[in-house]
Amino acid sequence: MRKVIGIGETVLDIIFKGDQPIQAVPGGSAFNAVISLGRVGVPTAFISETGNDRIGSNVKKYLIDNGVDASGVCVFPDSKSPVSLAFLDDDNNADYIFYKDHPHDRLDFIYPDIQLDDVVLYGSFFAINPVVRPQVKGFLDYARQHGAILYYDVNYRASHRGDLMKVTPNILENFELADIVRGSNEDFEVMYKKKDCDSVYRSEISFYTKKFIYTQGAQPIELRADGGFAKQYSVVPMETVSTIGAGDNFNAGFVYGLIKYGITRSHIEAGLTEEQWDQLIACAQSFSANCCKSLNNSIDTDFAEKMRL
Repeated sequence: MRKVIGIGETVLDIIFKGDQPIQAVPGGSAFNAVISLGRVGVPTAFISETGNDRIGSNVKKYLIDNGVDASGVCVFPDSKSPVSLAFLDDDNNADYIFYKDHPHDRLDFIYPDIQLDDVVLYGSFFAINPVVRPQVKGFLDYARQHGAILYYDVNYRASHRGDLMKVTPNILENFELADIVRGSNEDFEVMYKKKDCDSVYRSEISFYTKKFIYTQGAQPIELRADGGFAKQYSVVPMETVSTIGAGDNFNAGFVYGLIKYGITRSHIEAGLTEEQWDQLIACAQSFSANCCKSLNNSIDTDFAEKMRL
């Protein structure tokens, strides 16, 4: 079976409702996605960093327990693992405070075996952080050369608004490397002060890649692709427990769809059919919706068993 390799940060998410912590669970954008993919039986590996402490040990164990190869997770002996405080509002959307102590970040990992049509999932600040950018870029180039499909989740938080100028070249490189780009309305409002899918696509994305997914919470998903193809997908209203992993699991479901429906790099380069897009977005939405029913950042085991490949 084709493999998925995620690269991104690990954090311990401490989730608050009001002023009280109600859950603590390992997290991170690509991390949440690979956990869900591991649960449905996709061969999955994760490249990241963590501290040499109890949190770091738990993070690696959580990956392994969910079927994810954690050999690419670097453990820094003199660092503490990152922690995120996530405060849920009345609609169960989160505001974040991040705490990180990695003064000597240096990703040091052996490139995993990558074959044609494997999928690499990357995104958030980790994918553009100047401190680890040389290693990240080197790995993405390697994956591209070996025929992997590159899926980029922009995931640009307001907490990094002040860093935008210095990381913009890295963002543009990521757009150029990507076969498919997904971003939320919040990402592009922070980055470009734009609130409209078409203006974001025309002015910021289409020069680099033609395949663009624009999500906006409970509002419809917008798709733009080759040949002027455009489609809108409604989001089914639902009661949410937490939306923290909603976008991450949208990514997981989309990647799951690529594998389930046998969609390869050559299909993507030729231009996907409307039916293929419909299948991929349906998988993405189902994973995202399931994740929102709990505080666990990933799909639940019952759902995973039903979707197992």
